[in-house]
Amino acid sequence: MAEATIHKGGCHCGAVRYEVSTALDTPVISCNCSICQKKGTLLSFVPADAFKLLSGKDAVQDYQFNTKNIHHLFCKTCGVTSFATGTAPNGTRMVAINVRCLDDVDLKALSVMDYDGRSM
Repeated sequence: MAEATIHKGGCHCGAVRYEVSTALDTPVISCNCSICQKKGTLLSFVPADAFKLLSGKDAVQDYQFNTKNIHHLFCKTCGVTSFATGTAPNGTRMVAINVRCLDDVDLKALSVMDYDGRSM
């Protein structure tokens, strides 16, 4: 398992900026649920304490659907969803990072795992 490093990311217009500590050595998730498929997100999940919102707290809008367990946060200016928050099945707080929104990541170097969220 690789050592976690700090990655910076955010939305398209720059209003939302964050940093996250993650290794990205496990496969990122390509989910086919009704929202992820349409957005084209590639997800990496981290504990909430591995994520730090640097700017944009007032720039994000929350969208919830179905079980309303996940807060799909998107920039009110440009519409980009760079992360979401929620509760993992074990009850801990987690953040789902859209790795497409990380500044320094070569997406071609990542391993991608399909997840059938549509059937959940």
